Amino acid sequence: MSVLRPCATLEDIEPTVLRRIEVPGAMRLDRLHLVLQAAMPWQNYHLWEFQAGDTRWGLPDPDYGDDIRPAAKATLAEAVEAAGGGAIGYLYDFGDSWQHRITVEDRTPPDPRHLYPRLTDVEGRCPPEDVGGIPGYERYIDILADPKNPQHAETLEWHGGPFDPNVPPADELRLDVLKLAKKWKPRAR
Repeated sequence: MSVLRPCATLEDIEPTVLRRIEVPGAMRLDRLHLVLQAAMPWQNYHLWEFQAGDTRWGLPDPDYGDDIRPAAKATLAEAVEAAGGGAIGYLYDFGDSWQHRITVEDRTPPDPRHLYPRLTDVEGRCPPEDVGGIPGYERYIDILADPKNPQHAETLEWHGGPFDPNVPPADELRLDVLKLAKKWKPRAR
């Protein structure tokens, strides 16, 4: 088993929001989705998909008649191969359209001292869920930056307190990813 080091960057957002993780190359895409949900953190209550070239993986809906392949039957290594070694797309929340670019920066043997998946680098704070995509997020940041804005108090209350886009809760995010690693740890026989 090799360990891949993908870097997931949320596109078109300032300041930059990125997460570097270490995961087994054989990790299924449905599990990679859960790792990204924990690392950002998103709340995992919207539709999502991975894209590599013309191939898409997610949760197929037989009533929709879509050509999306089941994410539970594909691995990160297969998606990297389908992308020709280039970037993979990850779209979360088809309404807000949070598009992530995933590039695999390295491939290494596993380190027996670590559990995988593992969050290794956190930069920038992820926009809140249901903020309204990029335009809504920009408006949200403007409102919070201006205490005189008539919507400031209401927006602050909606989020649950202050929000600094430059300061992610890195320790909490690492812990949430570690919880997945412990949950998925292979059992000794």
